[in-house]
Amino acid sequence: MTFWQVPRLDPDFGRLEQVLWRRGEPDRIPFIELYADPEPMGQFLGRSIPEFCLDPPEAFEAYHKAALEFFYRLGYDYVPSRVRAFQMSDWTEAEDTTQGTEQLRVWAQQGKGVITSWSEFERYPWPRIEDVDFSSVEYNVKHMPDGMKTIVHTWGVFEPPMWLMGMETYFHTLYDQPDLVEAICERVGEIVLGVCRHAAEIDGVGGIFLGDDLGFKSGTFINPDLLRKYVFPWYRRIADAVHSNGLPLLLHSCGNLKDVMHDLIETVGIDAKHSYEDTFLSVPDAKRLYGDRIAILGGVDMDVLCRATEDDLRAYVRNILDRCTPGGGYALGSGNTIANYVPLKNFLIMLEEGYNYSRNPK
Repeated sequence: MTFWQVPRLDPDFGRLEQVLWRRGEPDRIPFIELYADPEPMGQFLGRSIPEFCLDPPEAFEAYHKAALEFFYRLGYDYVPSRVRAFQMSDWTEAEDTTQGTEQLRVWAQQGKGVITSWSEFERYPWPRIEDVDFSSVEYNVKHMPDGMKTIVHTWGVFEPPMWLMGMETYFHTLYDQPDLVEAICERVGEIVLGVCRHAAEIDGVGGIFLGDDLGFKSGTFINPDLLRKYVFPWYRRIADAVHSNGLPLLLHSCGNLKDVMHDLIETVGIDAKHSYEDTFLSVPDAKRLYGDRIAILGGVDMDVLCRATEDDLRAYVRNILDRCTPGGGYALGSGNTIANYVPLKNFLIMLEEGYNYSRNPK
């Protein structure tokens, strides 16, 4: 197939910044993704791309060079950088059935994690900010083309405690030993705050993307009052630190967050929200409900992106653009990420529709 790419490469982070701060409509609709898996990047670039890694140096270089080329050639105004403050040792693995990949599918432990008691909490090797590796950010700001910036993606304050404890242990401990959960959230919050504060001070960083899945299809994983107690105060401190450097705070969070959106917007102070699913909140509905207070990002439903015919996908994307672009505050992208199971052709169709729409709106 012929790989579509932007006819004229003109990266300008200002157009994405205009969307994130809701300052009217930019010259063309910017694109945004949390990240893209190595497989679609490799299919587009015509070479094998390693997984994101910090070591060995050869793989680090190959991944970051490819990501820069991929996002630049497809018309993005930024490149994502990832900062991982915690090295989780207890993942569950299984074969990835996606055609053309040799990677394993991994997810957090559902039962018992590495911290289930106060003694394990005390023994856990909590990282200091000096221990956190920012080489992904440093590489991108040094090598990205003129006009681009990098958006730093790091973990939030809800998921890491759950990963560290194991999901079932975490849920039980919330009620059996809440002081332990609170202590873990405090320790995680301090580390994530330090990461965000440091990243926001790096020249060439254009925003901070906090990744923290708070819910599932019908609501939040835990009672909203518990999020307000253990998580959102740290979000607020992170938002204040990011804003003090003149940068926007973007939140990627899967799940139905209707019960906490007011908290996230008015109490925490997020500037943009990413991750939508048509089964409970389509991105046009999100723009209607919240677009006067925050930027709305992405939202091309993953099921549609993966399985729709070309004609249906083009019509679907144009409908989103018709309903979300007026007045600004919207950037086009998937409802989650460009995962390895997303057909490259469909991903490129989505971008092509966005690029052409900017020149031929209704």
